[in-house]
Amino acid sequence: MSAVLPEFGYSPSLESTAPLQILERYGLFIGGEWIQPAAGGSFATVNPATEEVLAKVAFADATDVDRAVRAARRGYEKYWRKLRPAERAKYIFRIARALTERSRELAVLETLDGGKPIRESRDFDVPQASAHFFYHAGWADKLAWALAGPERVHPLGVVGAIVPWNFPLLIAAWKLAPALACGNTVVLKPAETTPLTALLLAEICAEAELPPGVVNVITGDGRTGAALVEHGGLDKISFTGSTEVGKAIRRETAGKPLRLSLELGGKSALIVYEDAALDQAVEGIVEAIYFNQGHVCCAGSRLLVAESVYEDVVERLRARIATLRHGNPLDKNTDIGAINSRAQRDKIRELVTSGVEEGATLIQASCAFPERGFWFPASFFTNVQPSYRIAREEIFGPVLSVMSFRTPDEAIERANNLPYGLSAGVWSGSGALAMYTAARLAAGVVWCNTFNRFDPSSPFGGYKESGFGREGGLLGLREYLS
Repeated sequence: MSAVLPEFGYSPSLESTAPLQILERYGLFIGGEWIQPAAGGSFATVNPATEEVLAKVAFADATDVDRAVRAARRGYEKYWRKLRPAERAKYIFRIARALTERSRELAVLETLDGGKPIRESRDFDVPQASAHFFYHAGWADKLAWALAGPERVHPLGVVGAIVPWNFPLLIAAWKLAPALACGNTVVLKPAETTPLTALLLAEICAEAELPPGVVNVITGDGRTGAALVEHGGLDKISFTGSTEVGKAIRRETAGKPLRLSLELGGKSALIVYEDAALDQAVEGIVEAIYFNQGHVCCAGSRLLVAESVYEDVVERLRARIATLRHGNPLDKNTDIGAINSRAQRDKIRELVTSGVEEGATLIQASCAFPERGFWFPASFFTNVQPSYRIAREEIFGPVLSVMSFRTPDEAIERANNLPYGLSAGVWSGSGALAMYTAARLAAGVVWCNTFNRFDPSSPFGGYKESGFGREGGLLGLREYLS
């Protein structure tokens, strides 16, 4: 007689917000001081899981942008360029240590402001951010050896860094750390929906006694970013965001004497061959598309499966998404949190509706959501044609398009048949087949039998409409040197 086993559930395991102190109102961090915007404007940043206002944040206009760029220029000329590289490294190490020491506070703030699960903020975003500062601090006094002689080690000057809302702290770190290590000063502009960790990073820079003007943080929406791009006092712009805005920035900066690097959108392909370990492949697919609610520029949102195992993979994937836990981002059990904003949730809904109308079959995880907040369940489409919008346009949400192929060359051709080229993933039991495929994919990063593996020493960036330039590693350092 077999025993009847009890059914195990999950009790809530909420991360405490006690260590976190969110101010009622935030100013701009310019020249090492907290100041009010010239026009006195502000905007609200909200918790996407509850729609509650977290804080009022200063709105920087063109006057404030000019103040920030001038402060960065003074910081560059008066302090930062004159410091020995080893001295600059000490400041960067201080920031890295402070990020580690305040990791819990940063993780909770990132989750509250952005909607991502606390496990991801705690285990990925914050450790990666501190790792970038540690890594680049180590390079600060070794650039001459890394880049073929001291004659090639000259900072650019003042860098304008514009970061998106999906990884606000991490992407700020992987722009700030190499820029500072190379001797540049920075004006950082975070996304309007997720400014709080950038402002906490500014506080950390002040506590590290970074010289005034070396790091400046200005908050606002696209108008603030446009004013920064149009300002004539920058030596480089580093932008991460949408392809549409990236194209506008390139048009604006064409012919101007400044460096530009763009990390833009993507519609990354995942290729699963018939000899792949299918359970491992399904776990990789889940990591590729449902990590951070699909708010990842390199998310694997197009799945190409060998025809012989197509039905098997679809059934395994259907069963797997049924186990994903949607809910409170502060709950350590949560796999999929809140969509970052109402506008993004509405965009996801519109594209999913278009997929249904074009004839694709929608499969979604079954879950109940609260009345307030911005939510969307883990989803994937079958019966997708390559011409459908869901197979061609970046959705930036937890939505996957599943298609089949018969030969490796067909898979490669279909994977490359888009204007994007940021990343890709390949699953195969044959190392030769995986390498054959990876070498022919037009993508900046190709992962084999895994996905979303990042390291500060490894360069990241894309081709075609996914941008140009690299962040991380020696190639990333060269982006900040003349």
